[in-house]
Amino acid sequence: MHEQQLRKIKTAPGFIAALDQSGGSTPRTLQRYGVESWADETEMFDLVHAMRTRIMRSPSFTGDRILATILFVNTMDRDVEGRPTPEYLWEVKHVVPILKVDKGLEEEHAGARLMKPIPGLDELLIRARHKGIFGTKMRSVISMPGQGAEDAVDQQVEVGRRIIAQGLVPILEPEVDIHSPEKAAAEQEVHDGLLERLHELSEEEHVMLKLTLPEKDDLYEDLVAHPRVLRVFALSGGYSRAEATARLARQHGVVASFARALMEGLQVTQTDEEFDAVLDSSIAEIFSASMT
Repeated sequence: MHEQQLRKIKTAPGFIAALDQSGGSTPRTLQRYGVESWADETEMFDLVHAMRTRIMRSPSFTGDRILATILFVNTMDRDVEGRPTPEYLWEVKHVVPILKVDKGLEEEHAGARLMKPIPGLDELLIRARHKGIFGTKMRSVISMPGQGAEDAVDQQVEVGRRIIAQGLVPILEPEVDIHSPEKAAAEQEVHDGLLERLHELSEEEHVMLKLTLPEKDDLYEDLVAHPRVLRVFALSGGYSRAEATARLARQHGVVASFARALMEGLQVTQTDEEFDAVLDSSIAEIFSASMT
């Protein structure tokens, strides 16, 4: 199964559907979906799982256009149509399951927010592998070029190598804030740092990259071609779907890993037919932009 999933990630057309909103971002996700209130955290996670299940069960949500889905731990541990979520995704939808493993961000220092420590990471990775998870995702945020950007890249690669050692393929995500006053310079620094660190990986070590849609088109061209990189994905980063897909279409070899842009326009009050039509349109637009 791992080899089939690796081949799909590396060569198949499509993009990643990011459904990994955690406790901090779940309230805003539900509010955009039209759910305004809940009694407690338990009900909140029940409601967001119902939303994610509705997306995953949609006839438009299949491996024909979607390579993989990023899951929150809470979602990995739940079921869809009576099957564990990772199993449902791969066996029913032919979509590769990926797990968000970071625990959020530290306070900003030197122009970047590094990842908080991840206690129990090795145990989580072993459990995830047994559940059929192929890879992982973890995020840092960079607001300015400088030492913080370098530290974020170093941290991503170091934790990524721990993940590789447990038999999974990490997505490294040193995100550059789209509102940075020095966005282009920060993106160049992240690019250069990644390229340098990738040369340190052995032939058996492979990663995926998830990066901000850059100011300089095709900035990531050499990362796309790098032998240690399975695929380069772009995050929407707060851009509207129209802006994100327009920028993505100019990045050759880069495909989407969108969350907010994917779910734009979905509402809890829609009929199944209305919901599926909006989701199908979103998937078609993002898929098309990912084919350049």
